[in-house]
Amino acid sequence: MNMHGKLLKIAHRRSMAKAVSWRILGSVDTFVIGFLVTGHASLGAIIAGTEIITKIVLYYLHERFWGHIKWGLYQKEKS
Repeated sequence: MNMHGKLLKIAHRRSMAKAVSWRILGSVDTFVIGFLVTGHASLGAIIAGTEIITKIVLYYLHERFWGHIKWGLYQKEKS
């Protein structure tokens, strides 16, 4: 939705960019947790590396799915 209250179409590239940036943050978090739990940076890296691909795909699909749901979206009436 833009500043005028109109619904905007979301480009696939935007969804992918959001998915990748979120996944980078999430993977750093996963690496740190994996390292803290196992005590081994290599295991933390394996865990984080494995989930990068699956979670990018899942987030992208989730984002696109929600793009088709109109619930919670509205067009602001001019006053």
